[in-house]
Amino acid sequence: MVHAQGSVDHSPAPPPGAPPAAPTACHARHHALRVFRWHRGDSGDPAELLTGFLAANGLAVRNLGRSADKSRPDGHSDICGASLYVSADAGCVMINATPGGPTPVPVVPDVYAVVWVHADRGAPGSPQHGTGWQLGPWRASWTPDEHAGAIDQVRAAIGRGDVYQVNVVGHAAAPYVGNPTAALRRVAALPGARYGGVLADPEGRWALATASPETLVEVRDGRVLTRPIKGTRPATEAGRRELLASAKERAEHVMIVDLERNDLARLPGTGPVRVDELFAVRQWCGLWQAESVVSAALDGDVGLADLLRAVCPGGSVTGAPKLAALDQIAALEPVGRGVSMGALGWIGHDHLDLGLSIRTVAVDGERVHAWAGGGITADSDPQAEVAEAAAKAGPLRAALRDADTAGA
Repeated sequence: MVHAQGSVDHSPAPPPGAPPAAPTACHARHHALRVFRWHRGDSGDPAELLTGFLAANGLAVRNLGRSADKSRPDGHSDICGASLYVSADAGCVMINATPGGPTPVPVVPDVYAVVWVHADRGAPGSPQHGTGWQLGPWRASWTPDEHAGAIDQVRAAIGRGDVYQVNVVGHAAAPYVGNPTAALRRVAALPGARYGGVLADPEGRWALATASPETLVEVRDGRVLTRPIKGTRPATEAGRRELLASAKERAEHVMIVDLERNDLARLPGTGPVRVDELFAVRQWCGLWQAESVVSAALDGDVGLADLLRAVCPGGSVTGAPKLAALDQIAALEPVGRGVSMGALGWIGHDHLDLGLSIRTVAVDGERVHAWAGGGITADSDPQAEVAEAAAKAGPLRAALRDADTAGA
């Protein structure tokens, strides 16, 4: 059934593998009931359209603070929850910010939601894209020198007082042949992937896999929280010491924590916003990263549309101030952020848990796409920032290698 604003599909096919942030008890039991799609350029407010779709399917998205009662409306007892993906571009539309360049994967909607039901039988087969898996050479959308030049332009904008920090992201793509399912599952299984999972089009036109370690927003037991990550070093003892001692990394991190505190404070009816943990060092795929936890009590009148407008696009992948940083991103990045730097996760009857779609890849039937970047401050060294982005992309590329070399 097609609507003038957004579209809903009733195809029963599931994605290949567990959806990101889905409860463990639901794994291998998911069957799609309905699908919602919205593309940049479609009419209507995507936040409101999405909220209406999920509410019509029995999810408590109009009163997120009251979802802890675990009640399920009559007629929806078989619905276990919904997967949700919101692109960075859709987030820009929601807050009237400057969107980025055209996405390199236009087949993927900018808002995509799947309502799932449980079934006792195993999930049907995954979408097929041929047999085997062979990956061609990667080609970046800009050269290392162009990437470094963009960083210099950000530093100049900081010097003028236009912004305090901007996250600069690069894109690369590689052709492939064969079935990507196993490669996508390898990405989702990378160590430290708090939101590891796979989400796919029921018709097999696209799929994405995430190994994201970062919580964009979680609502559980009457509280809303975010876990921004900023600051990266190799996962060695020397790297850990360097990260903890770096004034530049700590300043960059604290700027984003302050931004996230402000984002949560703008939610109507929230209690005092607090920093529960500051600059904790955790590991992801051979890298140390600094993470904080910011939370607030959430009143029952806060809806999903309010929440998405408050936190999307995520502050740790935009910069500060957020709107000014998005202007810089739109001017500097030659390719849109596609499926990266958005929101990806799960909405249940008793909680919401959305990860930031960093460390995320997409396939579109012909190519696999990946993105990586980092936050830029006045003290950033362009060559070091280019190297950091490559370090973040490295585990993804290794997981995506041909089947006969993936374990090498």
